[in-house]
Amino acid sequence: MTEPRSTRDAYRDHLVRMMRDDPRIVCLDTDTGLFGGVDFGDAADRYLNLGIAEQNLMGVAAGMAAAGRIPFVNTMATFAANRAAEMVKLDIAYNALPVRIAATHAGVSAGHLGPTHHALEDLGTMRAWPNMTVLAPADAATVTALLDETADRPGPVYLRLGRGPTPPLPPGLPPVRLGALHPVRTGREAVLLAVGPQLLPRCAAAVDLLAERGLAAGLLHAHTLKPFDAATLLEWAGPARLVVTVEDHWRSGGLGSLVAETLSERLPRPVLRLGLPDGFADEAGSEAWILDRAGLSPGDIAAAVAAADPGPAEAGLPSVRLVPTTIAKRSVRHG
Repeated sequence: MTEPRSTRDAYRDHLVRMMRDDPRIVCLDTDTGLFGGVDFGDAADRYLNLGIAEQNLMGVAAGMAAAGRIPFVNTMATFAANRAAEMVKLDIAYNALPVRIAATHAGVSAGHLGPTHHALEDLGTMRAWPNMTVLAPADAATVTALLDETADRPGPVYLRLGRGPTPPLPPGLPPVRLGALHPVRTGREAVLLAVGPQLLPRCAAAVDLLAERGLAAGLLHAHTLKPFDAATLLEWAGPARLVVTVEDHWRSGGLGSLVAETLSERLPRPVLRLGLPDGFADEAGSEAWILDRAGLSPGDIAAAVAAADPGPAEAGLPSVRLVPTTIAKRSVRHG
């Protein structure tokens, strides 16, 4: 498939197929509207709309999972990570139950609804809890591959999904594997790790701009944050002068923190963390508009990498250096 498609639509369609094949699967909804008009066929009695009641959603899912079902719960990312956080932690993660949390509108994909609907902390929250698998696929094909790989995985899974259509990954790449960083571009002088459907194509464009400047950068699709593929990160970071993380998340707790933690323990390298600034966006706007204003356009990403590159003479610094990320020309105003 070459047409742009949203990861949440890919998830919905594949979930319906899984429900028809596996009678253990139950779909629990919270008036998301995602399943309007969907033909579940013989699985229709396993679709339950609980209304806007996210805490109850997690409790019901935990009970069903304890009774042998595999519930897929559907809500917005900010409600899963905040409003229902205690229930996810104690009812689901603590008991290592096989609940699948499908979290749509991740990052600022609900940018037009303002900070109440932005999810910029969910990766940090979910990866902190024991027993949790944390996934953030960047395209439709990766969604279906990871759903298949986690079909019988024990314990809970957090699946972070975008809202708008995004392009598929280029053809000819290695297959997606759960828990493995996914190579998208090769390059040895710097390595970029991107999370999410909006920022992976932006990073691919940034890599092209860096090549025009004479800087060869590689790009890894970080679709699995837990369990994290430290081995591939170390392999790619070994010859690199700079490691860069790019995410639609606050710079604390998410992919940037995870990579800095991993490298500081095993292979010190300069780390540049690009993400949303430490504040709340006080202006509503489209996802693309907010990302651009936060310095996450392809041009701004390339400029940040070029400015932070220590150069060949300084390669192999003895410790991780968290490079300041204030070079963006435009920033989201904070309240």
